[in-house]
Amino acid sequence: MAYDEALVDRVRAALLRRRGVTEKKMFGGVRSMVNGHMCCGVATKDLVLRLGEEGTSAALEEPYTRPFDMTGKPMKTKLFVSPAWHRGDEALQGWLDQAVGFALGLPPQKPKRQGRKH
Repeated sequence: MAYDEALVDRVRAALLRRRGVTEKKMFGGVRSMVNGHMCCGVATKDLVLRLGEEGTSAALEEPYTRPFDMTGKPMKTKLFVSPAWHRGDEALQGWLDQAVGFALGLPPQKPKRQGRKH
């Protein structure tokens, strides 16, 4: 599944000045992580946002948004935003600020366990 590389570049540029931001290719798209927590990404031409249940519920009231559903079971904490709603830099930044704010409010990630030593 291809993703919109121009949108990935816009997201990358918007998050460039933030601390703790990393990027990963996952599930046929690109995800941005803040302090180890997924906050946003790009899947095909859509922006993917992780806003938590409350934030997602409120955002789904906006036009051009829809539940994040890749398996037939929508996730309550994420949503898709179609290109019509994130074309402008100001609109994109507003969406990203919400997602980063949510990720920053999450507890620190626990270190990944290393394999057992024998």
